[in-house]
Amino acid sequence: MKRFLKLSVLTFLTVAVAVSAAFAAPVLRMATTTSTDNTGLLDVLAPEFLKDTGIELQWVSVGTGKALELGKNVDVDVLLVHAPDLEKKFVEDGYGANRRLVMYNDFVIIGPASDPAKIKGKTVKEAFSAIASGKKPFASRGDKSGTNVMEVNLWKMAGIAQPEKEQWYIQTGQGMLNTINIAAERDAYTLTDRGTFIKYEDNHKGNPPLVIIVEGDDVLFNQYSVIAVHPARGEHIRYDLALKFSEWIRSEKIQKMIGDFKLLGKPLFVPNAE
Repeated sequence: MKRFLKLSVLTFLTVAVAVSAAFAAPVLRMATTTSTDNTGLLDVLAPEFLKDTGIELQWVSVGTGKALELGKNVDVDVLLVHAPDLEKKFVEDGYGANRRLVMYNDFVIIGPASDPAKIKGKTVKEAFSAIASGKKPFASRGDKSGTNVMEVNLWKMAGIAQPEKEQWYIQTGQGMLNTINIAAERDAYTLTDRGTFIKYEDNHKGNPPLVIIVEGDDVLFNQYSVIAVHPARGEHIRYDLALKFSEWIRSEKIQKMIGDFKLLGKPLFVPNAE
């Protein structure tokens, strides 16, 4: 089975075209969030997509904000992202079409087991307030990703302006796994999706430096959706392939594959296609 490429934004288009020609298979270009990539889910799904459809899936993994920008710039054909409000505006503004639900997990607040801000058992609002009032280190992705958008909203919910200038607030500008590793180095809290945390936990053989401190609040629901880039945006958009992918990833077979995808015996995503 040939290896699927995960490419930098700068080389994405050039390599996609070259690989397509070399292997004589149509290429679907996708921008997706780091969580679907870091967890290894796409490494499982992409070969199955090729086998089922004859279409090669190539993707770039970035924050949802950047993924939407790639869609606006018609650098990709389809998006798999997790920031519903931004996604809906993307579609309303004419950049995307056919937004459909695919799967979900939830966000969790993780931190040192010692829990220096004493937030275990608190609501998310109470937890963020305690972290800010105690000036305990908090690592933020700071990259306008879906996770970062959620984090900013949670500060607002707690009645706190995003603490961008505070010394205890660490903006990494990194993806989720890197941000978790930086948080671990600084004994800091951070917000992550559960799927990426399970991957991090698996990387540490079930004994990670950071642990889940706050979870289960309804506001932490994390929906992932697929969106085709609107065909009116450019003649080169592979809208037909994007629709095939959308139908395929929401099919009964692939929804079951998503639900069966586990690490340490734990599911990383829950399928919920309409």
